[in-house]
Amino acid sequence: MPKYYEDKEEDGRACGGVREDLRQCLLESPCVLQEKKSPKQCLREGHCRNLQVTFFACKRSMLDTRARFRGRKGY
Repeated sequence: MPKYYEDKEEDGRACGGVREDLRQCLLESPCVLQEKKSPKQCLREGHCRNLQVTFFACKRSMLDTRARFRGRKGY
């Protein structure tokens, strides 16, 4: 189960769970902690790539008209 659901408040925004997990992944990555780079730089270097792809798919599904029937991607 994603970290988002463990002892956290409900985020009412779309794709909030994926957004929170991506943020936590970046902040806890060695790129930010040891190399002292910004999360934006670490994201460009490819850290937490799977969560970034999931977040993109979730945001893209909001614009997809078929999402009315299929539901949003992500969690």
